[in-house]
Amino acid sequence: MGQPELGNRTKRWLQDLDRVLDQSSALAARGYEAYCSDPALPLAIEALCLRAGEIAKRLIAADPERFSDEIWILVARTRDFLAHHYDRVDVDVLWATANRDFPALHELVRGL
Repeated sequence: MGQPELGNRTKRWLQDLDRVLDQSSALAARGYEAYCSDPALPLAIEALCLRAGEIAKRLIAADPERFSDEIWILVARTRDFLAHHYDRVDVDVLWATANRDFPALHELVRGL
C-alpha cells in the first residue's frame, strides 16, 4: 500500500474515531442515573468501546510510531477484553471509560 493511500485511510479512521467519541460523549452527557436505569446505555457504550478499539488497532498497525502512546494500546486491549470476556464486563468501568478515558482520547485525536 502506498503512502498517500495509507495517509487517506489513517485520516478516515481518525474521523471515524472522532465520531465514535462524539457519540460516547453524548451518551455520557445523559448522566449516571440514566446510564444505570436504561439497560441500552451500557450496551451502547460497550459497542462504542469495541469500535474505538478496532479503529485503534488499525491505526497502530498502519503507523506504529505515530500511534505508540499507551492510550492507543489500552483502547485496543479494552476492545479485546470486551469481545472475548463479555460475561465479565463491569458497567462501572464502562462508565469510567466513557467519562474519563474517552475524553482524554478525544482530545488526543483532535490534536492530530
